[in-house]
Parts: sequence; C-alpha cells; structure tokens
Amino acid sequence: MSLLKAVIGGAVGFMVGGPLGAIVGATVAHQLGNDATPDMNADNSSQAQMAFFVASFSVMGHVAKVNGRVCPEAISYANRVMTEMNLDASLRATAIDLFNQGKRVDFQLNHVLAEFYRECRQREDLIDRFVEVQLQTATVDGTLTSKEDTLLWHICAQLRVSRFHYQRVKIQLLSQQYFYQQQARSPQVRSASSLAEAYKILGLTPAATQTEVKQAYRRLMSKHHPDKMAAKGLSEATMLRAKEKTQQISKAYQTIQKSGNI
Repeated sequence: MSLLKAVIGGAVGFMVGGPLGAIVGATVAHQLGNDATPDMNADNSSQAQMAFFVASFSVMGHVAKVNGRVCPEAISYANRVMTEMNLDASLRATAIDLFNQGKRVDFQLNHVLAEFYRECRQREDLIDRFVEVQLQTATVDGTLTSKEDTLLWHICAQLRVSRFHYQRVKIQLLSQQYFYQQQARSPQVRSASSLAEAYKILGLTPAATQTEVKQAYRRLMSKHHPDKMAAKGLSEATMLRAKEKTQQISKAYQTIQKSGNI
C-alpha cells in the first residue's frame, strides 16, 4: 500500500473518530490498495473523494434521523447513492456503518463537516453534490420539516454555502419531488400541473418573462451539461445524473414553449 493510500485511510479514520473511524480508515485504505473502487482513483483528488464518501453517508444518517425516525424512502435513497457510486460489498458495508454512525445522538456533526470542508474547499463540485445529497435525503419523502430545514441550513453554513444557493437548490428539489408525485397520478392532473411544474424546475414562476425563461434554461443547461462534468474528470455515475438533469431541464423548457408563454 502506498504512503498516499495510507494517509487517505488515516484521514478517513480521523474524520469519523472512535473505534469505527479506525475500521473505516482501514477498510477504505485496503480497498484503495486493491484498486477495487473505479470511481475513487488514488490520484491527487483521492483524499477529497474519501472525505466526500465519509461525510456524505454519515451526515445522511444524521439528516435522516433528525425527526426521530428514519423513513423507508431515505434508506432507499442511501442505497441508490451507493449503487451510483459503484461501491463494492466492503465499501457498501462501510457506507452503511457510516450512515448508522450519523444516526447516533453523539454524532460529531460539526467535526465531520469541518474535516470535509478542509479537504474539499477547493472542490466546488463535491460540495455542491454533498449539499444536493443531504437535501435529497431530507426531501425524498416529498416534505421538508422545520427541523430538517434548520439542520440543512446549518450544514450549508458550515460549508460556506450561501443561503441564496441553499434556497434555490431546495426549491428545485422540492419541485422535482412534487413533479414526480404528480406523474404518478392521473393524466388529467399531470396535464393541469405540468406547466407550473416546468416553471418550478427552471427555478421560476409563471410570471417569468421570455428573457428570464431563456436565461434560466441556458444557465441550468450550462451548469449540468455532461460535457462540462466530463471536463472536470467526474465519475460516470455523476455524468449520468447530469444527463438526466439536462433532460429534465430541456423537457421543462419545451413544455413552456409549447404553452405559448414564450
């Protein structure tokens, strides 16, 4: 095992702390030593990737438990993230341990966030993805309680994420959840709500002007375009999410176009 891999394992253990930290550090370092995780290459960004891994799953557990009970949707979402990250059996077990660690009343949230920010402060893409993961965890059941909202804003503040950015991502995700719920209902209801939901996906209201709609569309497409993600050297799973996101944005824009509002 190289010195870099050993350092990464130690950093992971330090972030988590306690007995589990040693287990996590050893497991992750061992997996890196065996080149078992293609989405987490041991290059210059490996330590940031590991910090993202540890913080994401442990804080997900904390967010999922903030209301006192972890809902089935949050567990399903955590499993989906594990699949998207292409984790093998050992790292999946480690992710589950981290999730459970986050549910504990003595979980050191601020410590984990501070370590994550220290390692990833130059990786805006990882911080953005981390915030999105936590928001998805909280809103996966289609609601956002005041406790969840307060906790999520605390997390963002610790990572130097602006309130404006937090509110924008929150509105977009809640709109998407509502949109998906409407799709499961009758075609008549979907037809009546599709235009309003299209505006929400673009972060706008039906009162938006033609110029505002086009600007929002271009800005979101530029931000999430797969080619831009590829240029950053992100994983295939992240690029797949970006592709799905651009398809949703494009469909929303087309819905508004067909309505004759622009």
